[in-house]
Amino acid sequence: MRILCFGDSNTYGYDPRSYFGSRYPAEHRWVDLLAQRSGWEVLNAGENGRKIPRTEGELGRFAQLLSGCQPVGLLLVMLGGNDLLQGADAAGVAARMEAFLTQIPLPREQIVLIGPPPVKPGAWVTEERLLADSVGLAAAYQALSQKLGTRFVDAGGWEIALTFDGVHFSEEGHGTFAENLYLALKQ
Repeated sequence: MRILCFGDSNTYGYDPRSYFGSRYPAEHRWVDLLAQRSGWEVLNAGENGRKIPRTEGELGRFAQLLSGCQPVGLLLVMLGGNDLLQGADAAGVAARMEAFLTQIPLPREQIVLIGPPPVKPGAWVTEERLLADSVGLAAAYQALSQKLGTRFVDAGGWEIALTFDGVHFSEEGHGTFAENLYLALKQ
């Protein structure tokens, strides 16, 4: 099965110990760990700083990506964290996600919306609002998945280890995320 993982820096495998966009080695990135664990072909379409696509250009680039990766058995979408970091609340992020998901030309059962693990206090997370909205995002995404008929996976209860910034997965966090996601997708 071919799986396309569309996400932000946590999908990309960003290592926040670097200032220049370095990433963890493949053996510590959840996308690569998922491929190794499952035997599936897992494609990493993570990008640092990515928000939910909304502009014509962003949507066009996504359409090209999806077209170039066919056939796709599953599309995993884990976005929204950067939208929250830039001031949107959980309801606003869910509305952006709905507008994005409804434009994807795949059967809804092939789309897996992932509720990202909530952020924690750290160098990038100093506002109570951000902490509360990151927790509330999973419930908003779950309701959205039910409304649209997509699959939903909530990573909020997986105890993902984050780095000093309160946002990015640590190497250990990537391993935990990969294992839990594998078990969720196997069902």
